[in-house]
Amino acid sequence: MVLQDTARNPAGSTVHDLGTNSEIAFAGIGKRYSGNGSGEVIALADINLQVRNGEFVAVVGPSGCGKSTLLRLAAGLEPPTSGSVVVQTDSVGFIFQDATLLPWRNVLRNVELCAQLRGIDRTARRERATRALNAVGLADFAAKLPGQLSGGMRMRVSLARALALEPRLMLLDEPFGALDEITRLSMQEELLRLYRDNAFTALFITHSVSEAVFLAGRVVVMSARPGRVHEVIDIDLPYPRGRELRFEPAFTELVSRVSHSLKEAS
Repeated sequence: MVLQDTARNPAGSTVHDLGTNSEIAFAGIGKRYSGNGSGEVIALADINLQVRNGEFVAVVGPSGCGKSTLLRLAAGLEPPTSGSVVVQTDSVGFIFQDATLLPWRNVLRNVELCAQLRGIDRTARRERATRALNAVGLADFAAKLPGQLSGGMRMRVSLARALALEPRLMLLDEPFGALDEITRLSMQEELLRLYRDNAFTALFITHSVSEAVFLAGRVVVMSARPGRVHEVIDIDLPYPRGRELRFEPAFTELVSRVSHSLKEAS
């Protein structure tokens, strides 16, 4: 589906073309916000990027460069000012920075929520929610309320809620940013397991270079505002990836390369 189309591939733009088998295509994307009397803010400028079916792409960049804006454009939550966003599926799960659980609904009913809003019948959504809770290791906590869970467990519930939609495309906006380091590393491994088992396409926003390298097949480095694609770096590390990967020279070299590119972009 074309979420917005006002200008395609303007002359002089650089398209990071990955072929025709793409799940998301950003072409000549620009995004401006009115500044409430202080002038407009240009968040994104001339973004050209494609994400292949089944690919895991991470986006890093300095604060305020438009990373989260890019994700909202992909989700159709807001339109670009210029350019086009083409998403090849309506099967999309979105995971926010906060778990955003309803405190009065237990874990199972929170996981059912998005499927319920999509109009999926009670029996089917209960089956999906139960499978998703099993997938994230929280089947025994189905009757608990969010306030009875740790931060990491609440984020697992958020993942399960998205999985219950059985999405083809997963959009993740810094989902582990508020977690402690040990929980964050564990959640990275959990996400890779879910990615392997469910074969979705993922677009993942993060401030952590090491997290981006550990998770992704490619890392997109964005420049300071207005956000542009500064460099796209292939992460030539085989899946599946375990925690021991973080201590291997190839991993540390890639982290160094992405960090250097990020410093240039900033």
